[in-house]
Amino acid sequence: EVGMQVSASATAMRSLEEMLAYWGSCRRPGRLPGRADIDPGGFKRLLPSVCLIDVRPGLDYRLRLAGTGLYSVYGGEITGKRLCDVYSGPAAEYWKTELDKVVTERRPQVGTQSLAWRGVSHASLLWLRMPLSSNGRDVDMILGYDGVVGIASDPMSGIRAA
Repeated sequence: EVGMQVSASATAMRSLEEMLAYWGSCRRPGRLPGRADIDPGGFKRLLPSVCLIDVRPGLDYRLRLAGTGLYSVYGGEITGKRLCDVYSGPAAEYWKTELDKVVTERRPQVGTQSLAWRGVSHASLLWLRMPLSSNGRDVDMILGYDGVVGIASDPMSGIRAA
């Protein structure tokens, strides 16, 4: 099982690197890429694990779009929901802090988060959040990628390795 976890981790990491490279290829000197620069065809294989997050005034976040692969991670459809509707307590604070960094630092952030909050303590999310800007400077949207690392021992849990 450890070999399977390492393999899933390596796959998730390669996908994350592929996504980051795609975002980087959309940049122009001194400008952040915008939603208009992103072509989903450029990362078709990864679409089920991709999300788009609207940055609203006051650093409030709403999920504009969430790939179908994220249903099992979040326990249902999260498209259209605000951050506070998807997470509560420490998980909400964690994501608010991480997304605020993407907006204020204007650069991608990467990390891992245990899925214990979903009752799956042996799995983690390997995540990437990349800033998008319609004017090239101010972050008004965030492109995200989530890879699940760790093997679900309960086949009914719906969580699958990336």
